Amino acid sequence: MITIKEMANIIGVSSTTVSNVIHGKTKEVSKETVEKVNELLEKYRYVPNMNARNLAKKDSKIIGVVYKYNKNTDNNFIQDPFASEILGAIEVQIRKHEYYTMIYLSEELDDILRFVSSWNVDGLIAVGFWPDDCHIMKKSIAKPMVFVDSYFNNDGLSYVNVGLKDKEGGYDITKYLIQCGHKQIAFITDCMVSVYGARYEGYKEALQEAGIPISEHNLLFLKPNHKEFEKSIENVYKRHQEFSALFCVSDYYAVKIMNYFIDNGVKLPDDISIVGFDDNLIGQTIRPALTTMRQNPSQKGYLAVEQLIKLIHQMEVEENNIQLTAQLIVRNTVKILNK
Repeated sequence: MITIKEMANIIGVSSTTVSNVIHGKTKEVSKETVEKVNELLEKYRYVPNMNARNLAKKDSKIIGVVYKYNKNTDNNFIQDPFASEILGAIEVQIRKHEYYTMIYLSEELDDILRFVSSWNVDGLIAVGFWPDDCHIMKKSIAKPMVFVDSYFNNDGLSYVNVGLKDKEGGYDITKYLIQCGHKQIAFITDCMVSVYGARYEGYKEALQEAGIPISEHNLLFLKPNHKEFEKSIENVYKRHQEFSALFCVSDYYAVKIMNYFIDNGVKLPDDISIVGFDDNLIGQTIRPALTTMRQNPSQKGYLAVEQLIKLIHQMEVEENNIQLTAQLIVRNTVKILNK
């Protein structure tokens, strides 16, 4: 690749002049010289050495986006449309601020900490971390950091988070099922921590308010790893006649269960009602159309980047814990029992 010095020799100007043109500082450079430099840049397809530039500026212009998955529960985080949308929105917004995105997924927190250190990121967006991991990250990483969909221990540390009113969302959709006449409502999840735990709290609150007993018998767990996922859905199918409705913590799980039920002759919603949470692409396109709680992953991604940019530039963050509101979307997977 041609160097700045070589281009300067070809044109007959200083290396500083060529460098200024490359970086858009053309106030004191003649129009003719700018054109000559640009012709060479195009001819040789010159790409600036970002490593050298970043070392000189003492920043990397890289924002890290990290997710810690659990190999026993998460088959592939990015295959969920919710995850894809939020990561896509984060990348677009980072690019608008003229930063670069480095995405890193690992089941080991130590790997994530090493990544942050080795890449010398200017800031970090951490998606879906559990409370203990959030605590370790805040204690270990001095970089500006914004969490997405995370919950925290009462540890006295200051966190910046963009999330959802998950408990309120869980309450609203459970209340809707109760209003439709459902009393035997199963809650289907893969864990009881953070986002899903909050939705379960909302589920319980709605049941308690309606005078419906809360029972662990109605709590069904899925095992999303590839080997056990189908078997855990089969278990839900075997027990579905015990319930009139299923509340799945995500559209992804709701659709997986719907497909299994339909393949095995279960009529939705005549035989059983089902609701999800997220209103993602697969939930919108499956038939019968899924009743769910709508959230906006793109808005989460946008807000997370905007908060982080403020932290990087040492600007004030007006709200440390942004909680967006989910919206009930009524479609065709809930049977009304109390007509």
